[in-house]
Amino acid sequence: QVQVVESGGGVVQAGGSLRLSCVASGRIVSMYFIGWFRQAPGNERGFVAQSGRGGGNKKYADSVKGRFTVSRDNATNTVFLQMNSLNPEDTAVYYCAADWNGDSRWSEEHSYEFWGQGTQVTVSS
Repeated sequence: QVQVVESGGGVVQAGGSLRLSCVASGRIVSMYFIGWFRQAPGNERGFVAQSGRGGGNKKYADSVKGRFTVSRDNATNTVFLQMNSLNPEDTAVYYCAADWNGDSRWSEEHSYEFWGQGTQVTVSS
């Protein structure tokens, strides 16, 4: 069992940056793949990025490549999502989630067993 808690959301102007944090606690946290998803009003929740167990093997949605960076500090059980060049289309509730099995369908919600409550990111134009 793993618990994950997101933080770092807020309001930022277009072109600005935010860094989200996902702190995990519980059983062998370093063995989990950690993914970031987001859900904008009226939309389904969608994949943003994933960090592999050791912090490598990073994956990104096409819409955020080159702007967002996922990183991991296993010493503090924290996964970060650095978001640069934000635009209003990035406005959403951002969630982190943990996957023990390393499912090959890493962009799909059902591959992740444990979810946080989300943190709101609002980008103003």
